[in-house]
Amino acid sequence: MKTVQQRIQKRDRRHKKIRSQIKGTAERPRLSVYRSNTALTVQLIDDRAQKTIVGTSSKVLGVGGNIEGAKAVGKEIAKQAKAKKIEKVVFDRGGFIYTGKIKALADSARENGLIF
Repeated sequence: MKTVQQRIQKRDRRHKKIRSQIKGTAERPRLSVYRSNTALTVQLIDDRAQKTIVGTSSKVLGVGGNIEGAKAVGKEIAKQAKAKKIEKVVFDRGGFIYTGKIKALADSARENGLIF
């Protein structure tokens, strides 16, 4: 059985590998996802200018960190992106496996107008 430290190190390695290939621009920002034990945090980031364009989390919205909360966060980030006239993004799952909450968030964002 792997320790918590080993799991974190493996996720960090995956995240670095993903980030070496994915870069966000002003026209197509990076949709960065972070999943903690209690919440999901999502940001649209312009890597060239090193600025966060918009962001939200399940704690800000007052929803749980479960799959239903992930859907709500995906809907909200798509709404905020549309307000900033952003349609296309690059999805950065942050080294997390693309199932469960991460997949629900991505599907919800796609359903509400983001293209990635």
